[in-house]
Amino acid sequence: MTAPRTVLEAVARAPLGVLATAWPWRALLYLLSGGLFAIVVYLAVGGLFSAPLGTFTKVLCAVAVVAFAAALTGPLERRRLTLVDRSGAGDRPEPHNGPRAAGYGAVSVLAVGWMDLAVVLVSLGIPGFLLITPLQPTATTWQSVAGPVAGALLLPVAVYPVAAWAGVRGAVARAVLFPKDRELREVVRSRARLVDAFETERRRIERDLHDGAQQRLVALTMKLGLAALDLPPGSAAAREVGEAHALAKEALTELRELIRGIHPQILTERGLPAAARDIAGRCPVPTDLDLDLPGRLPAAVEQTAYYVTAEALTNIARHSGADRCRITARCRDGVLRLDIEDNGSGGADPTRGTGLVGLADRIAAADGRMLLSSPPGGPTVLRAEIPCAGPAS
Repeated sequence: MTAPRTVLEAVARAPLGVLATAWPWRALLYLLSGGLFAIVVYLAVGGLFSAPLGTFTKVLCAVAVVAFAAALTGPLERRRLTLVDRSGAGDRPEPHNGPRAAGYGAVSVLAVGWMDLAVVLVSLGIPGFLLITPLQPTATTWQSVAGPVAGALLLPVAVYPVAAWAGVRGAVARAVLFPKDRELREVVRSRARLVDAFETERRRIERDLHDGAQQRLVALTMKLGLAALDLPPGSAAAREVGEAHALAKEALTELRELIRGIHPQILTERGLPAAARDIAGRCPVPTDLDLDLPGRLPAAVEQTAYYVTAEALTNIARHSGADRCRITARCRDGVLRLDIEDNGSGGADPTRGTGLVGLADRIAAADGRMLLSSPPGGPTVLRAEIPCAGPAS
């Protein structure tokens, strides 16, 4: 089970176990930070009204202080929110800075911050008051004993209203300040994880075929070849064994092509330029290469670029009618730009089932984008822009 991402989720999953975690302390710090910020703003406004200034000037300065504090609420909330909400906090974009954010900031400073303090004081004040009962001069012996016991029992209970209010405050802040496309970004990340899982499974199948079926076919081919040498030339048995030997070699060739299509070894060992040259060498359409890349790229980028190149050249050979194509690759400003151009008839349409939709989806899963220019009569240019920042692997 994954770790809870919010304080509300932590309380819902393990109402008793949450007491032994850091979530109650994080919720308390979240509420205190909001309340202390409101106190600082009120002290600043109070200081202005006690200054020897005109009434209009005092009001104008007080409004300016509140407006400035409201403007700070968005950036501060982005950092405070990580205390009670760790669901994608590291890659969450900057908060909105429009009227909605300004209104939330003003309400937070003028009212909600004080509610944060009130929740903390009431939740912790009651058990705290009972704990210090023996220090009260009017306390009886019974009160001095029962008060601390009751306070110690109520103190863990105080965690729940603090955590609940902090969770609600965090949910409201997230809904108001941050973009509504958070779910879309999660879908994109999920799609990227699915692609990674698919690539892992693809490579596992490749290893199984390479180490299992291919080795058995090689052994079978060798045994059939040796058996053919022991049979009388021209005999019926020699012909049958010879045909079986030829079929085994054809099956071995097809299996090797299948393994190469699943995940080419050349891509793993020598990188994208060598793999692209291998694809171009097997393409029936003559292909020019202009690849200027700074060494190895991250494995996920190389895999995406390889399959984009392979699919694009397959489309060119099947549909374009071109007699020449060109592949250009550059890595600039942390982005791989892969251009595949042909001099065919043009008119490429993703809706006709030529694999372009699948290419666009694969590139999008790598956080990239695909651009296509294919006017009737050609030429057709397909560009894939794939972020390649990060260490190569």
